[in-house]
Amino acid sequence: MDTNKRIAHISNWIKDYAQSNGKKDFELVIGVSGGIDSAVTSTLCAMTGITTHLVSMPIKQNIDQHNLSLSHLNWSLKKFKNIKTHIVELDEIFELFRNQMKNYNSELAFANSRSRLRMITLYQIAQANNALVVGTGNKVEDFGIGFYTKYGDGGVDISPIADCTKSEVWEMGKVLDIDKEIIEAKPTDGLWDDSRNDEDQIGLTYEQIEEAMLNKDSKYYEKYRLIRKPNLHKMNPIPICIIPKN
Repeated sequence: MDTNKRIAHISNWIKDYAQSNGKKDFELVIGVSGGIDSAVTSTLCAMTGITTHLVSMPIKQNIDQHNLSLSHLNWSLKKFKNIKTHIVELDEIFELFRNQMKNYNSELAFANSRSRLRMITLYQIAQANNALVVGTGNKVEDFGIGFYTKYGDGGVDISPIADCTKSEVWEMGKVLDIDKEIIEAKPTDGLWDDSRNDEDQIGLTYEQIEEAMLNKDSKYYEKYRLIRKPNLHKMNPIPICIIPKN
């Protein structure tokens, strides 16, 4: 599918799903990080004509990342009439939580907690506006290596670009005229004080991961497999203990 058709297909899917969900006067809510995934997804949401809430949620955020988030909010307001923007500062809430949990110190856990705090924020706004929370995970993150916080970033109502590779998201960003700085910025989850990007954490580029997902003979396949294996629990349904009937 070419890029323009993919854009139209996803935007129509969002609208059709929301309308079939039984909500009356429904709206959409999405977190905007300053990255390409949230920029493209929020634009696809805005194209539906449905009132769309764009939420920037800085937590000890790298200033460049936050500026890109604000830039996309401003761009969206100029381009679409159905956009509402929100900036929710979460620094104090997170620091209070971290102080309360200082006896359970784990930087990885605290990074994941940032993601979950943002999820809670999105659902608070969604419940107050009869809205669906829209996810921004792409195919590589959601089904390739499980590079998201389980039931954190993964806890959303709909996930419009989950069947798109990162390369396809970048292409949609270009066609949608997303800010060039956002398109060219190194992908990052914004969950670490040192602002490490996704590739630093994963050890492979998204292009290398996509190659390995499609080709078991790829020189990157073994490393991809080793990254994917411990994250399979994120990509499978929640394990349920089935109680015997007798």
